[in-house]
Amino acid sequence: MPLPQLPAAFWAFHDQYYQAYRRYAHVHLGDPHAAGELVHQVLMHLAMNWARLMEEANPAASAWALLKERVAGELQLQGRQPAMPETAILQLVMRGVLESSRQEFEVIESALGLYPAIARLPERQFDVMVLRYVLGFSTDATARIMGVTNATVRSHCHLARRKIAKELGMPLGPDCDDEE
Repeated sequence: MPLPQLPAAFWAFHDQYYQAYRRYAHVHLGDPHAAGELVHQVLMHLAMNWARLMEEANPAASAWALLKERVAGELQLQGRQPAMPETAILQLVMRGVLESSRQEFEVIESALGLYPAIARLPERQFDVMVLRYVLGFSTDATARIMGVTNATVRSHCHLARRKIAKELGMPLGPDCDDEE
């Protein structure tokens, strides 16, 4: 069935969220191809239901909820947990390859405790930490992706950092606001 002519607003939405959605799905699925396929399916569903999505009080939040639902469904079909700790550690290692071996192993060692602690956070705090610190999105971008306010992102970030610091027995560093 061919797609109907889609409004420019859909393509703007697609352009704004595609990469973030794909990176988020990749972190959980651990497979870039599977992540791309899943995000394509989500966006096609949104395209086919665009008029209904635009009637929602918060279309970005509704689209984010659909993405999360589909990622969770895919993980359930596969009978496994999210790949976030392994994928995130791999991303850190790839970034650290240019640094010395000693520094690289220090990064890996600290990540081994940090990422499982992130995975145990409540859902919204988890999402904020993944988007902000694993995928590197700003507070503003994280808020747009999740369909929430910047204040909500900062609040979830602060609460998550407090829980993680307490769990890992570490001092709480500077707050979660961007250094922009």
